[in-house]
Amino acid sequence: MNPYPVHIDRIRRKEYPLLNKTTYLDHAGSTPHPKSLMKDYQKLMNAHLFGNPHSQSPSSLQSTEVVETARLRMLHFFRADPEHFDLVFVANATAALKLVAEGVRGHAKSRLWYGYHADSHTSLVGLRELASAGSRCFFTDTEVATWLSEDFNSPSDELTDGQARNVGLFAYPAQSNMNGRRLPLDWPGKLRKCASKGNTELYSVLDAAAFVATAQLDLSDHEHAPDFTALSFYKIFGFPDLGALIVRKGAGHVLLKRRYFGGGTVDMVINGADDVWHATKQGALHEALEDGTPAFHSIAALHCALDVHTRLYGCMSNVSQHAGHLAAFLYTRMASLVHSNGAPLCTIYKHSASDYQDSRTQGPTIAFNMRTCRGSWIGKSDFERLATLNNIQLRTGGVCNPGGIASYLDLSPREMRENYAEGLRCGNGIDEMNGKPTGIIR
Repeated sequence: MNPYPVHIDRIRRKEYPLLNKTTYLDHAGSTPHPKSLMKDYQKLMNAHLFGNPHSQSPSSLQSTEVVETARLRMLHFFRADPEHFDLVFVANATAALKLVAEGVRGHAKSRLWYGYHADSHTSLVGLRELASAGSRCFFTDTEVATWLSEDFNSPSDELTDGQARNVGLFAYPAQSNMNGRRLPLDWPGKLRKCASKGNTELYSVLDAAAFVATAQLDLSDHEHAPDFTALSFYKIFGFPDLGALIVRKGAGHVLLKRRYFGGGTVDMVINGADDVWHATKQGALHEALEDGTPAFHSIAALHCALDVHTRLYGCMSNVSQHAGHLAAFLYTRMASLVHSNGAPLCTIYKHSASDYQDSRTQGPTIAFNMRTCRGSWIGKSDFERLATLNNIQLRTGGVCNPGGIASYLDLSPREMRENYAEGLRCGNGIDEMNGKPTGIIR
């Protein structure tokens, strides 16, 4: 491995002093914040009075300007043209996904059909419970490709309920939060073409939360971009704890018929005894979707986060190259580790199509378990305790990816139900059941 870049070492010492006595390996959960980001944010808050943006006072107008310029800057960061996209501030990626499902469910009088990839985060899988017209799990990329192939008439076969047409969502992660493998980004464009041919209302949802931490999300091609993209900013910058839903304006209308409305999203509300009515705001899309007072202090922090990130790292491609190089080096070393009898130490859960030398197919995440020289499993909880004693911070367990865990650990639905019946719960420290691990080390 080449010597560690001097400027990276300098950044680590200056910007991340909290890491001096620990090895932090849970960037997939949240990346640490740089010291200068918090300093800049403190200066910003001490220098300006920010009022509730739902008013016309000078402090409120200042907040409105900060929020709207942050919205435009983040769209630019993701190469999304404001003419074709809007950005809705939400609490996190999960809130963004819920907002999409809530909006589509209220669209017209149709029922919701939901398709999702097996590599999805739990929050993406959970949307299936809102799909009154049914749901389908796609277990492989090939299954998705076949569904979207030229030979397939249209998705309307699964979206037709008698004579009625249902509205459909197809959702998947840009990057698996379990093992970092990256999925095809051309599916939304193919889906749009397929839906158009079949005269079907079918929209794409991309969970980009894991992907954006170390890769450039590029929405410059609006005709082939996802309809809805969910992400969390703390995955990129470490702070603030805030998320976004990026909406392709061509699909935004399906979100405007949701039942719930909150403060700031309506122009008129009537609470009459016999006349109950409200008028949703008709301006920018985000005005009708950001319920209540926006998190304007956190949104203000995005300006500091983006400035510091650019100053330290330049662009996301630099982050991607550096993180990818480290992951490839670590993967090669871990894959070569053996016991004295030649038995492999690590079982690494890598997708067959992914390559740590190719950032298009693999992100900088490694999921694995460990074995003794006799082949028995080393408990992930024991490993984590030893790691903690040695000041190494990582994550173990099911990592909120039920499909990935089931697939790579070869756990059937029956086995998972039996494990639950026998006491397995999320994070309860049971590492192995019936000769198989119950989770992974990431």
